[in-house]
Amino acid sequence: MLLMVAEPGVPLERATVFRRSVAGAETNVATGLARLGHHTRWLGRVGDDPSGRSVLAALRADAIDTSYAVVDPSAPTGLLLRDSHPARAIDVQYHRAGSAASRLTADELTAEMVAGARLVHITGITPMLSDSAHTATLRLLELARAAGATVSFDPNIRLKLGTTERWRTVVAPLLEQSDITLAGEDELELLGMTAHGLLAAGVTTAVVKHRDKSATCSTADGTWRQDAFRVPAADPVGAGDAFAAGFLSGVLSGTPYDHCLAAAAAVAALVVQCTTDTDGLPDRPGLARALSSFTGAAETVNR
Repeated sequence: MLLMVAEPGVPLERATVFRRSVAGAETNVATGLARLGHHTRWLGRVGDDPSGRSVLAALRADAIDTSYAVVDPSAPTGLLLRDSHPARAIDVQYHRAGSAASRLTADELTAEMVAGARLVHITGITPMLSDSAHTATLRLLELARAAGATVSFDPNIRLKLGTTERWRTVVAPLLEQSDITLAGEDELELLGMTAHGLLAAGVTTAVVKHRDKSATCSTADGTWRQDAFRVPAADPVGAGDAFAAGFLSGVLSGTPYDHCLAAAAAVAALVVQCTTDTDGLPDRPGLARALSSFTGAAETVNR
């Protein structure tokens, strides 16, 4: 989607100045992984309009492969309007009913798109956009399995997209079809699931972001925990996607889970200090500097 963020601190209904950017949960994760040095491909749809061209240009600027992106001449690119404030609820307005993304269909997805992929990342937002997008998500899961790719799934619940009942109907079953889940504690509760239940259902790695901002990673071999790094927050939106990018980067790099969690927390800490969803996403040297700074500060506090 195209993202228009009101100037910091101004309520959306009073805003007259906006900053243009790009948003979308999967897009944020793709951008985060690309900046951390991973070859990333984006599968999605935009309209044949200035917003769509802006979205694709932003993705390509981060070296994300958009060769399979669909440009729809008969539907608009989705739009997200929101304000930004560190100390109150953020006002978010979605404009994507009938958007190009909502018209995603299963027959648009081919095995070629995921050939050679090590990881396929999906969120619960796409299947909630429309019935055809739900069917397409199931098709992508089939293709990922056939390609031998690891599937990561983040429910990314947005109640403006549907009722609690619909989220449970559409998204809850997808949790158990992933290899790696990344979910908020409140999201798992809404979907009637626990980390233990996910592991019992066949998920290999269950990552839970807790209400106290800590996170745990559970597998058959044990559980690891990571506290959030303390930073001044300018805008909390995008933290979950940033966390996912940092964690999945660690998985792709073959690092131990405790290191994956630390990287995830560091990327999230960098993102919440910036206004848009992607401004704070670091490259690999930037992440290394942040980890050194955050862990050094934590050691000082602990002493």
